[in-house]
Amino acid sequence: MSAGRPGAALEALPPIGLDELVARASLQTRVDRKYVLPIDTVDTLLDRLPPNTRVLEIDGSRTFAYRSLYFDTPELTSYLLAAHRRRRRFKVRTRVYEESAECRLEVKVRGNRGSTVKERLPYDPRDWDTLAPGRHFVDAILAEHRVAGGHRLTLVPTLTTRYRRTTLYLPDTGSRVTIDTDLTWEDGDHRLRLPGTAVVETKTGSTASHVDRLLWRGRHRPGRISKYATGLAALRPHLPDGPWRRTLRRHFRTEAAEVRVAEAPDTGARLAGGPGRGRLDSVMSR
Repeated sequence: MSAGRPGAALEALPPIGLDELVARASLQTRVDRKYVLPIDTVDTLLDRLPPNTRVLEIDGSRTFAYRSLYFDTPELTSYLLAAHRRRRRFKVRTRVYEESAECRLEVKVRGNRGSTVKERLPYDPRDWDTLAPGRHFVDAILAEHRVAGGHRLTLVPTLTTRYRRTTLYLPDTGSRVTIDTDLTWEDGDHRLRLPGTAVVETKTGSTASHVDRLLWRGRHRPGRISKYATGLAALRPHLPDGPWRRTLRRHFRTEAAEVRVAEAPDTGARLAGGPGRGRLDSVMSR
């Protein structure tokens, strides 16, 4: 796999359509394991997949461009809840599927025993940079999962991520695997790219997938990475970064990472100031 384009091993896999994938492996409540890998390691992984692995194919394409815009408070409440590993944490984003121009509003919260719960709402792509039409949805999800004071939070566009994604379906465990390449983060006028790196994420129920076991045998262990939080920490080094420090040191703060002023940012994101550690509790109790 190079620059986000499928290699021969991926092309040889049988396809699965989107409707069938959703029916078989929607996994909105799931256990996620994330691995940050060099591109050549992903190529090796693809060569070792079980033969019944299927790849998502839509209109003849097997890799798709994604654009996500994350919303946070000016004090970065969502970021800080994750940085300080609070149990009742959340993320709010819009996601645009570039090829189809479809859009979703998504709210992710922590469920029981470390699982991730994601709720989605079809969204007008013209509203991708505002929460106004879907704020009622966000507030309802935060209230349902007992995020204190969620309806009082001021949420503004904070960080945009872009990448290309390939999705695999593993029938043996009913799990999904996503492979993200061409990773880019945009924060105001600054852009970070990791051109030689892929993020592989397994999305399973209670049982580890075949891909997890392949990676474990190759001495690759799940790492702490959040596209939102890790990217923001890399672009704003003054922020607390405890959960992602090892990932940042290994993959984001190296010569392989490209940080520059964006030539033509179109994210609509606003640069939010970084709060001190002591403000988190007061923000959430308002």
